[in-house]
Amino acid sequence: MELNSSMSAVITGGSSGLGAATARALASKGVKVALFDLNVEAGESLAAELGGIFCAVDVTSQDACEAGFAKARAVNGQERVLINCAGTGNAFKTAGRDKKTGAIKTFPMDKFELIVQINLLGTFRCIALSAAGMMTLDPCDDHGERGAIVNTASVAAQDGQMGQASYAASKAGVVGMTLPIARDLMSEGIRINTIMPGIFDTPLLQSAPDNVKEALASSVPFPKRLGVPPEFAHLAVAMVENGYFNGESVRLDGAIRMAPR
Repeated sequence: MELNSSMSAVITGGSSGLGAATARALASKGVKVALFDLNVEAGESLAAELGGIFCAVDVTSQDACEAGFAKARAVNGQERVLINCAGTGNAFKTAGRDKKTGAIKTFPMDKFELIVQINLLGTFRCIALSAAGMMTLDPCDDHGERGAIVNTASVAAQDGQMGQASYAASKAGVVGMTLPIARDLMSEGIRINTIMPGIFDTPLLQSAPDNVKEALASSVPFPKRLGVPPEFAHLAVAMVENGYFNGESVRLDGAIRMAPR
């Protein structure tokens, strides 16, 4: 798909980190961008910088997502590109002992469900709504392509660490649904791919002490550093532009394989 100023894109989790970098990369090619996020201040600031639009969207809410797409399309037109970057994580053992009292406790189910709601169901909800909109478009090339979708999973989908049961399950779900969705949408000319990032220098990690970040960077085989958001954005844009890229889940991790903890 040749990106140009006649096209629009929706980026969930677009106010910062991987989403913001991808929004910048798309905007640099002339694409009109709409940012879905809950961080209003950062989202409105970035949207103003890029000449785009910000939509306050909670991806766990069907109504909020539908309203977000309606707002974005009213300004930018029907999107041909969806980048799903909205997500979060937590850390609890499946079952463990309290370090102070020795009492046995289990992973709080409400916290497990929240991660699945955001990372997996939220991603699927946006895919379905965006794909339905893309189906109304005329193809943009001789092969019948109408749009492209890129999801964000994690290397935890394949080698989740201790305490990551909910996070790893949600991200493995994103990987697991990528090929079936590609098959669902193949007759409509809509492609979908997923990126599994390793350890990236995002706002969540930037709050960690320097010695922690240095230890994480040294665990990467090569290059021995953290990934940076523009590298994620570069791959996301390549997945959109390369018309033969479909149904794939790709690690972007410097060859890291996560240790148990």
